[in-house]
Amino acid sequence: MKISLLLQLSFITTLVVFLISSNISGGYGQCLGDQKALLLRFKNSLTFDSSLSTKLVRWDQNTDCCQWPGVSCDQEGHVLVLELDNETISGGVENSSSLFDLKYLEKLNLAYNDLNSVQIPTDIYKLANLTYLNLSDAGFVGQIPMELSRLTKLVSLDLSYNNLRIDIHGSNSTSSPFPQLEVLKLVSCELQNFPDLKNQSHMSELDLSDNNIKGKIPSWIWSVGNGGLQYLNLSCNLLDSLEKPYNISTTLRVIDLHSNNKLRGQIPTSIT
Repeated sequence: MKISLLLQLSFITTLVVFLISSNISGGYGQCLGDQKALLLRFKNSLTFDSSLSTKLVRWDQNTDCCQWPGVSCDQEGHVLVLELDNETISGGVENSSSLFDLKYLEKLNLAYNDLNSVQIPTDIYKLANLTYLNLSDAGFVGQIPMELSRLTKLVSLDLSYNNLRIDIHGSNSTSSPFPQLEVLKLVSCELQNFPDLKNQSHMSELDLSDNNIKGKIPSWIWSVGNGGLQYLNLSCNLLDSLEKPYNISTTLRVIDLHSNNKLRGQIPTSIT
């Protein structure tokens, strides 16, 4: 009886270790055929330097796509994450791209590429499950498409270091196009004015540094995130004063206003 019990315990332990190691390794589930086909079509449509690529160049149709560098899947084999930053991509991200058929995608990172001054494709709205989107320093230009606002599950959005025309939403709007957004980074985007963020009720981090924003810091900015803002960077702009009333939230941990050479007046006691 003791030997039988020990054998059972040994089998259970081995099974548990196997299940844990299976979940930890690689991209979880085995890649589904349609997901692999979409990824390969996407890769084949891209222009990139294979001698400098560290991810795309290793995508092999004979291997499990959930194990490809830059790709992560759920246990069913759906692609959830695509990390293609620093891949020298210079073309191929357009509306016809199979990228936008990866409907389970939750995280997309195309930062630090060189897309030769193209607009953000309007078909990006098809990625309705995105919670994280990083297009910083990717070479995008022009007006941000309204379709981007249809990504209502976004928690983090980074469009920094692109020459973009940004209008988060109109001043008469009473609702936010990104109701779950917590992090917004628009560094060095050639902004002339503050984007209207009054109704962003979950935001905790806002970076508008290194733009050309002029005039007063609006009083409403302190209530962004329903008073839950923790990080605010307005450095390297053309700001000259703070609009009253201040009502600066006690949750703020970092306020960066450096290199605003026209900024005058007393520092509110609520900051000090």
